[in-house]
Amino acid sequence: EKQFGFNEWNCDYSTLEILRAHKGTHSEEKPYKCNECSYSCSGIANLKVHKRTHSGEKPYKCNVCEYSCTQSGHLNIHLRKHSSEKPFKCTECDYRCTQSGSLKTHMRIHTGEKPYKCNECDYSCTKSENLKRHMLTHTSEKPYKCIECSYSCKSSGVLKKHERTHSGVRPYKCSECDYRFTESGHLKTHMRIHSGEKPYKCKECDYCCTRADILRGHMRTHSGEKPYKCSECDYSCTQFGRLKPHMRIHSGEKPYKCCECDYSCTKSENLKRHMRAHLCEKPYKCGECGYSCTTSGSLKLHLRRHTGEKPFKCSVCDYSSARAWNLNMHMRKHPSVMPYKCNECDYNCTKSEELKRHVRTHINGKKPYSVVNTIAVVQELKF
Repeated sequence: EKQFGFNEWNCDYSTLEILRAHKGTHSEEKPYKCNECSYSCSGIANLKVHKRTHSGEKPYKCNVCEYSCTQSGHLNIHLRKHSSEKPFKCTECDYRCTQSGSLKTHMRIHTGEKPYKCNECDYSCTKSENLKRHMLTHTSEKPYKCIECSYSCKSSGVLKKHERTHSGVRPYKCSECDYRFTESGHLKTHMRIHSGEKPYKCKECDYCCTRADILRGHMRTHSGEKPYKCSECDYSCTQFGRLKPHMRIHSGEKPYKCCECDYSCTKSENLKRHMRAHLCEKPYKCGECGYSCTTSGSLKLHLRRHTGEKPFKCSVCDYSSARAWNLNMHMRKHPSVMPYKCNECDYNCTKSEELKRHVRTHINGKKPYSVVNTIAVVQELKF
C-alpha cells in the first residue's frame, strides 16, 4: 500500500525515502554535488551513479559477454541483445529494437528529422552522440591515446574500438552464424542479412538497403554526383570504397592472394570468384537446365539464352546482342560512330570509359585477358 502522497505533484510512493527522492525531480534544487566536477543532482542515488564515471566502477556485469555498466537499467537493456526480445516496433517498416530511444531515433529515418544541429556549421544529425563526435572536427584536440601504439582520437568509444585491433577481442557474436564483430553497430548491420530487413529506402525508385552509407552512394546514381576523384587520372566514382580498388591500378598493388597458386588481385570479390576454380564450386544454378557456374554475372548471361533477351542494341542499325562484348565487336562495322581509338593497337570504341578499360590491358606491357582465359570463359558459358 502506498501511504505517502503529495497532491500538488500528483504522485505517490511506497516509502518516505523514495518519495523524498522523487520530490526532488519536481524541484530545481540540486543539493547533491560531485566533488570531482561541476555535476549536481536532486538525489543521492543519481550522484552515486555519476561518481562511477570518475572511478571507472562498473558493478553490473553481463553473464553472457564481457559487457559491464554503471546502472542496472542499462544492463537490463543490454541483455535483450542476447535474447530475441525486441518490444519496440516501427509503424512504418519491420524494424524492431530493444529500447524506446532506439525506436525514436530510427523513426527519424522516415520523418527526415535531424534535431541535433552544429552551431559552427550547417551540419545536423539524428543522434546527440553523432553531434558530439562532429563537434570534435572543429578542434584539433585528440585527448584519447592508445598505450600500445601512437594512435590517438577524439572519443573514448573510438579508442576502445581501436584497442580491440591489438587484443583481437570480438565481443559481439551473431546468434545465427559464427560471425563475430568488434562493434555492436557492425553486428546490428550484419543481422539484417538474416532478417532480410532493409530500412533505408530510396525516394526516387524502389531501391532499399541495409545501411545509410550504401543508400547515400545509391542516391548519387540519380544525382550524377561523383565526389571521389582519382589523383592520377580523371576517374571518379560515387563511393570511396570503389576509389580504393581503382587506385591499385596505378600502384600495381594486389593485396588479395590465392593460397593455392600465384594468383593475386585488387579486389576481395575477385579472389572469391577465383577460389571457386580450385574448389570446383559452382553455386549459381540455372532453373531451366542443368547449367551451373561460379559467378552471378555468368548465370545472368546464360539465362538470356532461355529468355532471348538482347539488351545491348546498336544505335546505327537494328543489331542487338546478349553481351556487351559482341556489341563492341559489331560497332567496328560503323567506324564513324567509334571516335575513341587506342594509341597502342587498332582498338576503337564508342565510349571514353570503354577506352580507359582497354588501355589498362597495355599497362606495363601486361595483357590480363589471355587466349587461355577467354577459352575458359567461353567453355563456362556453354550448356
